Amino acid sequence: MAELKIEYLGLHGDGVADGPIYAPLTLPGEVVSGTVEGTALRDVRIVQPSDRRVRPPCCHSKTCGGCQLQHADDDFVAAWKIEIVQRALSAHDLRTEFRPIQTSPPQTRRRAGFAARRTKKGAISGFFGRGSDTVVAIPHCILLDPAVLAGSSVAEALALAGASRKATLSVMITETKTGLDVAVSGGKPLDGPLRLQLAGLCEQSGLARLSWDGEVIVMRCAPVQEFDGIDVSPPPGAFLQATTHGEAALLSAVKEITFGTDKIVDLFAGCGTFALPLSRHAEVLAVENDENMIHALDRAWRAASGLKAVTTETRDLFRRPLLADDFRGVDAVVIDPPRAGADAQIAELKQTTVARIAYVSCHPTSFARDARQLVNAGFTLDWIQVVDQFRWSAHVELVASFTSPHMRR
Repeated sequence: MAELKIEYLGLHGDGVADGPIYAPLTLPGEVVSGTVEGTALRDVRIVQPSDRRVRPPCCHSKTCGGCQLQHADDDFVAAWKIEIVQRALSAHDLRTEFRPIQTSPPQTRRRAGFAARRTKKGAISGFFGRGSDTVVAIPHCILLDPAVLAGSSVAEALALAGASRKATLSVMITETKTGLDVAVSGGKPLDGPLRLQLAGLCEQSGLARLSWDGEVIVMRCAPVQEFDGIDVSPPPGAFLQATTHGEAALLSAVKEITFGTDKIVDLFAGCGTFALPLSRHAEVLAVENDENMIHALDRAWRAASGLKAVTTETRDLFRRPLLADDFRGVDAVVIDPPRAGADAQIAELKQTTVARIAYVSCHPTSFARDARQLVNAGFTLDWIQVVDQFRWSAHVELVASFTSPHMRR
């Protein structure tokens, strides 16, 4: 047994001791003991606890791997998530104003990926256990919206119908205005009997839609999300912000940054989380690589009333970024790339005269790299709003405001 002092939390929420040695479910300043295996501390025991340690609020916290930070008080987690972004910026010699963090309440996650397996006695669904591939049932999860949590029984029924004994189904369940939207991957190949069984299950469970490895089996009614009052029916498995609270916080910051502009380009636009609400006051070009999401965005715009022009383009912005000349006449840009960031697109964007940029990021490290490019080109990083819609996890999201040097002349 080794005894170690935790110096800080790493990017994945584990405590880090000198070595480095990583210890899950620990906090800075704590003295812990356990068995060192490589860079990990196993069978961790808390010798001297931190005064920021609390009793985890969820009864599944010891076995479920869905949350990493329930053992820390809320103020600590909020400060740590801001610190994660500050550290990423500091690595590129960047600093800015940070606004108070926006944290989504418990029981508000509107989508979740359940793991589901057949067992000798039936089926089980839930999340994977901490550091294992064991499926842990989570009937009292305090993270998920109750409607999504109720979908766990649907995942079990799907496993009974279409999972082999050795396979684990991935069942993405999303709450919508018209019922649960369920997308399954990793199941048995479809045949006639399985299709009939799945169709019956969809009807019995009152699902809005059920898709199987990308193919829609049944759509009883179009699953509808609402983006700032505008109805959208996303395709199966489409990107969606995790909570309505988090989406509203991100959108509020984006609206503030782009306020008063007449022409906006929305890059990595998805199904229109930002493009559609912004079109109430500005013309918008929405660019997205996924053709199905672009079609959903376009259909929503055509069905809505009182919106300004929204044009769409299906384009891989990693391989074919918009060029600097494409931004002529554009007042503001919204960019919401995946975790890899948008290095190629930022290289073009920094050469433009766009007045304002709203950068939405789910990965502080790639964001800081891209922010350095913009600042080197003369843009000012005005402020950052951190949003925590993945409560009790190590995941961090943010919106950053950039102002062009041309705007200040």
